[in-house]
Order: sequence, then structure tokens, then C-alpha cells
Amino acid sequence: MELAKITARGQTTIPKRVREAANLDVGDVIAFEVEGDHLLIRKVTPDRDEYLRGLSKVMSEWVSPEDEEAWRDL
Repeated sequence: MELAKITARGQTTIPKRVREAANLDVGDVIAFEVEGDHLLIRKVTPDRDEYLRGLSKVMSEWVSPEDEEAWRDL
């Protein structure tokens, strides 16, 4: 079992041994699911539909009216 603390901003670090065991690397997308009192975290692979849904959620931070305005004429 590995432990990690959540910061005041809701951030945490995935312990190195867990990253290595899950073959996680910089830029990988991970998915979070809650099942009862269990939190499941899994790597999302590009060859599955979940990858696009996960990527869409990650990219949603760039979907604001200001972003739309900035990109409209490009």
C-alpha cells in the first residue's frame, strides 16, 4: 500500500512505485471512478473510447467564451 496526501488545492502526487507499476508517464491521461467507498484510478489508453472522453474532460478548461473568441478568426 502506498499513501499520498491531498493538498489544499485538491492535488496529490501518485507515488513513484504506483506510477511504475501502472506504467504511467508524463502526459498520460488517467480516469477516476468512485464505487461505494473505493476510488479507482486507471490509465486511459488511446485505443479506447474512454481516452477521448478523458481527454475531452482534461481539455474542457480551454472551452470558455474567451477561448472561443480568441480562436474564432483563425
